Amino acid sequence: MNLKPPLRIVLCAPRGFCAGVVRAIDAVEKALEIYGAPVYVRHEIVHNKHVVNALEAKGVVFISELAEAPPGDRPVIFSAHGVAKAVPEEARARNLLTIDATCPLVTKVHREAQVHHKRGRHVLLIGHRGHPEVIGTMGQLPAGATTLIGSVDDVEALVFPADAPLAYVTQTTLSVDDTREIVAALKRRVPAIHAPPLEDICYATTNRQEAVKRAAVEVEAVIVVGSTNSSNSQRLREVAERAGCALAVLAPNAAAIEWPRFAGVRSLAVTAGASAPEILVEEIVDAFAERFAIAVETLTTTEESMFFPLPRALREA
Repeated sequence: MNLKPPLRIVLCAPRGFCAGVVRAIDAVEKALEIYGAPVYVRHEIVHNKHVVNALEAKGVVFISELAEAPPGDRPVIFSAHGVAKAVPEEARARNLLTIDATCPLVTKVHREAQVHHKRGRHVLLIGHRGHPEVIGTMGQLPAGATTLIGSVDDVEALVFPADAPLAYVTQTTLSVDDTREIVAALKRRVPAIHAPPLEDICYATTNRQEAVKRAAVEVEAVIVVGSTNSSNSQRLREVAERAGCALAVLAPNAAAIEWPRFAGVRSLAVTAGASAPEILVEEIVDAFAERFAIAVETLTTTEESMFFPLPRALREA
């Protein structure tokens, strides 16, 4: 009889859905309930294929641009990542029924950028080029009013007059440690730069990174459950690597696991990005249970109680 090798699995807590993701998904579900199918969503409501596929099966149509939404009274929902100002303006011009599911913590960054601009400051946005959240934040201000900063090298390459009033904001899903380095470099170069009144990196990103950092030093491998286009999931994998874990992988589901890489592993931490549902974590733990004699424990670094109400358009409807 083949005995399964033992495996200690440490589940990181908090992990998985954050309040902004729950709100966005609930907004789509509520819109389906109120208006019936089809409901249109501009871009993926959150960056997770399992979530997107489940909503498609219920009658949600995901579109790349507003032009793909038909005229009429079918609702169009903006994703949790936020949109540039031009998008709701186009929707109003076309008389579309829109529901804004932008995470309130992203909206907070939008407002900060707008206030800085009104006060005559040039805005430096710390973030990843091409990410929907970055596109949406830069799109709050006129062209040329924002400069994207992706690294300390970008800070060193900045060219501004010595008396230019500058401020910075950040994408909400960045690596806490990377961002700290970039901010420190900015403050060295521009001591008078205006900082956010509260950190822009969201509570959920920070909490998940702290949990995986703690777990990574106790185990031989880390699996981050999440999609490759999920910024916060990618950052979790990087945090685990930097904490010294030799094998840190991002897996969208159990089918994506490369089992030979885990052949000799005797301890494993599992976490999930803020857009990954708990069912995918359970699926991966079950897949390991088929191959190993598992002992599961939870490492909890903090408790989360954040809640965001549904968008006003849905509460009123």
